[in-house]
Amino acid sequence: MSSDRTERSELLSANLQLGRELSARTLMFHAAIAERVGLSATEHKALDLLGRSGPLTAGQLAELTRLTTGAITGLIDRLEKVGFVRRERDPSDRRKVVIYPVMEKIEAEIAPLFASMSQQMEKLLSDYSDEELAIIQDFVTQSIAVLQEETAKLG
Repeated sequence: MSSDRTERSELLSANLQLGRELSARTLMFHAAIAERVGLSATEHKALDLLGRSGPLTAGQLAELTRLTTGAITGLIDRLEKVGFVRRERDPSDRRKVVIYPVMEKIEAEIAPLFASMSQQMEKLLSDYSDEELAIIQDFVTQSIAVLQEETAKLG
């Protein structure tokens, strides 16, 4: 019994350490992508959020990124200057300005940088059974929820 608990404890510890390593490697990969296209890591991830969510107001993007409205305005200015986003008045409320990702530019300049990684990850995932993929998906989904909850706690 004791050796089972020890093995489980070691396995849990190893997985937590691997999670930290994966997080660090993911951060470094995205920083390298951002640098390649002349963006900061924060600009790159904000653009990623915009690309996945679709058009947002500056306030909505600030809320999602947890940046101040002043910081998000500067970020949007920089993304607009290099052509990754455009601002447009909301047709239903002219007081609002909506930020649109310029998908053509994103797909032309950023998406190709992910091609090799996507192929490698697809190859890696293909080695797992459907049941194992479901477990991985569950773990990742729950990990995202934990990260969102813990981020919210930080204020």
